[in-house]
Amino acid sequence: MIKSMTGFGRCEVSEGERKFTVEMKGVNHRYLDVNIRMPKKLNFFETAIRNLLKQSIQRGKVDIFITYEDLSENQMSLKYNEKLAGEYMDYFSQMEESFSLDNDIRVSTLLRCPEVLTMGEQAVDDEELWNGLKKALEGATSQFVESRTLEGEHLRNDIIKKLDGMLDLVGYIEERAPKIIAQYREKLENKVRELLSDTQIEEGRIAAEVVIFADKICTDEEVVRLRSHVVHMKETLKSEENGIGRKLDFIAQEMNREANTILSKANDLEVSNVGIDLKTEIEKVREQIQNIE
Repeated sequence: MIKSMTGFGRCEVSEGERKFTVEMKGVNHRYLDVNIRMPKKLNFFETAIRNLLKQSIQRGKVDIFITYEDLSENQMSLKYNEKLAGEYMDYFSQMEESFSLDNDIRVSTLLRCPEVLTMGEQAVDDEELWNGLKKALEGATSQFVESRTLEGEHLRNDIIKKLDGMLDLVGYIEERAPKIIAQYREKLENKVRELLSDTQIEEGRIAAEVVIFADKICTDEEVVRLRSHVVHMKETLKSEENGIGRKLDFIAQEMNREANTILSKANDLEVSNVGIDLKTEIEKVREQIQNIE
């Protein structure tokens, strides 16, 4: 299944008084690069989040934004540090004796001492917290993968259309090759007639010269390999194989190599123009492949 590396997904899950929101967006990248932004309270689950994502995503730069809200009234609690309050009282007593002061300490005075009373969040069961977060992650990931698959289908159809056009160009080069040799032979014979005037033309020497020229411009092997690469890419695009982006990129490199050789051997304006068109189409295909997972 072809997947683009560009996608977006969002999911919001409410579990009792808790609400989890997960947003994901992805762009193309050579490897899987996941960047997670979430409240510190959820940092404990980072490894589990990454492992969950790897089950559905192979490549791409993926940014994940997670928000968490606890709307319960008892999410905060007041804590009394009795040990610390006792230490304060001991020091107050020492100060009373050391400096002959009146001990006028009241409860209100003690409460103003740092850390005697503190506000803290209620302990939350990690399993319950993960269950809610996991549902939101799975929902966002499902939407994310769906958008990637839809975009991947568009990419596949467009690339196959370009590949079909490339096969037409390759076919033209195949048909053009014999005509180039025939035209060269005709020009060579005309040139020799002009130079030798009435002298009889040696067909053997003409034929030998034509053979040398034909061998020099022959692109049969390159054309056969290029056609094979194009067909291979079409078959790969139509397969159900996952994570084919790297494979397609390698095939495109081989296609470009053959097109360069064809262009370098071209001794005909029309073949040169077609060779340039081939390289242009291959480059367009390579650009699109860069966004396939």
